[in-house]
Amino acid sequence: MTSFSLTEAQAAGGLAVARRTLQLLRSVPEFGDRYAQARPPGSLAELAELPPLAKDDLNTALARLDPAAAHGATWLFQSGGSTGAPKLGYAPTGFYMAKVFEHWRPLDRADVFVNAWGAGRMWGAHFLAAGLADLCGCRVIALGSVTSAEYPQWLGFLADRGVTAIGGTPSVLRLWFAHARAAGIELPSLRKVLWLGEAWQPQLEEDLAVVAPKARRHGMFGSTETWVVGANSPECPADTFHPFPHQLVHVGDGGLLDFTSLDPAMLNPVLRYRTGDAGELTVCGCGRPGPAMRVLGRRDNVVQVRGLGLHVDELLARVEREPGVVRAQVVITEQGGRARQVDVLVLGELPDPEALRRELLSATVTLSTAFVHDPEQVRVRVVDALLGNERTGKTAGFVVREAS
Repeated sequence: MTSFSLTEAQAAGGLAVARRTLQLLRSVPEFGDRYAQARPPGSLAELAELPPLAKDDLNTALARLDPAAAHGATWLFQSGGSTGAPKLGYAPTGFYMAKVFEHWRPLDRADVFVNAWGAGRMWGAHFLAAGLADLCGCRVIALGSVTSAEYPQWLGFLADRGVTAIGGTPSVLRLWFAHARAAGIELPSLRKVLWLGEAWQPQLEEDLAVVAPKARRHGMFGSTETWVVGANSPECPADTFHPFPHQLVHVGDGGLLDFTSLDPAMLNPVLRYRTGDAGELTVCGCGRPGPAMRVLGRRDNVVQVRGLGLHVDELLARVEREPGVVRAQVVITEQGGRARQVDVLVLGELPDPEALRRELLSATVTLSTAFVHDPEQVRVRVVDALLGNERTGKTAGFVVREAS
């Protein structure tokens, strides 16, 4: 299997965009000689020789380039903020969704679509989904975020309106369907669940089977920096997406994915940009021809705890194997830049949190070494809700916070 999502012939016309992006990055003083010897890519092989961009690199470039749309408004959005500094992204009016609509149309004019992505501040997915719904011509309920007390009333409203589609991050969608199941509210007309912003959560299937048995998932993959890279259908595995022709996906060293925009209208200088996800190009089970992108998970979820690397994904995977555990979250409390405490928060049922705490301490070298003198600072707690980002609606796998 190739390491690029497009063939040489398919990418040839778009490499002019990559060459223009390279020129823009060369103008950023902070990059020094980084791109001085780089050849303007005339082939995929030459593109693969360029140094990849990390999130901090892109922030540095955007601060210097200050991009503006050729037509319409220039929208600024941010990602991150729950586990690190926010990262900026720019988009023109329309958010590039017209190109997505050419290849992926999960909604149609007969749909009644609930846009449940948070709409506050600088979070972009709500507006992106609104742009897609506008192109699809459906009816839209722009609901955004709701409080816990409001779920029963709104769910009844949505059931009465015969809602056929809903969209949000998986964390937010789980709240909707869990509340519906607890309240005995069904959404028999719901057929489509759109998602973006996190990996699909298999536990959603359990609630959907009760609340909306006709509903099927339709996923998007992307970031505020790349915008929507690809999408999938109900026939695709949840971790596999079909990249769009204006988005070039490359599998680099260590299986890390990087993305290059071939869209002339792209405002972010996306040139071998790494989101931190690992993946592979594969053949999708849906039968659609061409390479599909399988996302294998984050590779930047290694947190420094007292000078040692803690693999958060491995820790979470171990905890979530426990019977009754719905989801887990690692919360690191720092004081003066040093980890003071590590909490493993558990959503669901866990009969003996202390037994699991002892096992994690003995089996996780980082925790046992870093907290050898104060093991009581590693805790496992069952909670009613994990810590979420109220702005984005996301619930990250780990959260770093400063001690009060």
